[in-house]
Amino acid sequence: MSEAVAVLHGAYGRACLYTMDRTMVSHAHREGHLLFHVHGNPGEVYVDGCPIPLGPGQAVAVNPWQAHYYHQPVPGGQTLVLVLYIRPSWFWSAMGTQTAALRFGRAAIQVSDELARLADVSAMLDRSPDEAAINDWLLALTQYCFDQSWHRTDPAERFANAPDFRLRKAIQLLEQRVCEPVELDRVARDTGLSRPHFYKLFRQQVGVTPNIYLNSLRMERAIERLTRTTEAVASIGLDLGFSSQASFSRFFIANGVVPPSAYRRSAQLAYSG
Repeated sequence: MSEAVAVLHGAYGRACLYTMDRTMVSHAHREGHLLFHVHGNPGEVYVDGCPIPLGPGQAVAVNPWQAHYYHQPVPGGQTLVLVLYIRPSWFWSAMGTQTAALRFGRAAIQVSDELARLADVSAMLDRSPDEAAINDWLLALTQYCFDQSWHRTDPAERFANAPDFRLRKAIQLLEQRVCEPVELDRVARDTGLSRPHFYKLFRQQVGVTPNIYLNSLRMERAIERLTRTTEAVASIGLDLGFSSQASFSRFFIANGVVPPSAYRRSAQLAYSG
């Protein structure tokens, strides 16, 4: 069974050490996403439908709102994975510059000796989560992977265009209605688009389907309430539109590796902003 070994939260986003033993569903995050193999069987991460190896010497980078999922190719195998969810605003602020999104130039990251030293999880396990050293560690890891991903690529491609104004309105509506039963056809009508045009434009400009985007918003809201409140897991699930704690747990496991109760137990809060 997949397990959360350690979870850190902070202004940077999240850093998680997971034991993975199963294939996940396709999903996305608003954060930049980095995955490093620590121990055990090699795995794969499908990014936009393409398998990217995750094993010794091979890490994976995923852009914000880029569809992806972890695949466990060895039935019954276990893989210890360091998983980072890096907030673009934190990264660019720490770098002393600004842009609309944290975009990696390629998904496959080669783990050099230097990167292997940076990805040593003792930096996560041996330090208090509120230490500035955690921020420095995560910034160094992210910057190294970011720079490598753009090696021998066109620097002009680093900055994505902002979505169409109708999609910005749709995104705002989805965020407002995340705790309600959401009819995506109605969201399309409210933004002045036909259903087919809405789905096509959303996929083209945001990078994922409206359904995956909405699931991501629900995961964000669930994680926030699991780590910031003492509300019962069942109550959180019901407020997010799930009919039972079991259905909420199945959703959380499929999109976030472990059950919500296990995530809550493992999370160590280090909010600094």
